[in-house]
Amino acid sequence: MFGAPISELRAMATPNPPVHAEFSRFGSQGMQVRVTGTRSLEGTIGYWTQIVEHVARDHPRCLLVIDELVGTELTPAQWHDLVETMSGKGLEQVRIAHAKVHGLDHVDYCELYANIAGFDARAFNSQGDAERWLRYGDADTRPASFEWARR
Repeated sequence: MFGAPISELRAMATPNPPVHAEFSRFGSQGMQVRVTGTRSLEGTIGYWTQIVEHVARDHPRCLLVIDELVGTELTPAQWHDLVETMSGKGLEQVRIAHAKVHGLDHVDYCELYANIAGFDARAFNSQGDAERWLRYGDADTRPASFEWARR
């Protein structure tokens, strides 16, 4: 720390701005969540925890997550830990489309880990594609079975 530039010290001392999750309906039986702020592991766990609480209360059939977070993407290991943290909390009963409007980066790992854990989830780089999959997706768009990986 000694000799570090002032800007580095300020950056280390300044916490990330909070992540904001705005909930609304999606269609007649779905839920939409728009997430804004600066990406961090803590913020991501926080908004997914909020999603779990809303899903438990409202029981939607599908979930559209519109991810507008900015900043450094989570690592594949962090995505794995996030999915493990959310496993068994009721999200397995909901079809999930995660739209990353600023690009997918490592979110393909999240989709892979989510499907291995038994979630019906897909990641998209546009909100429109995510909405279409939730509304019209069919058996041909369902991810491959990862039953072998759960044993």
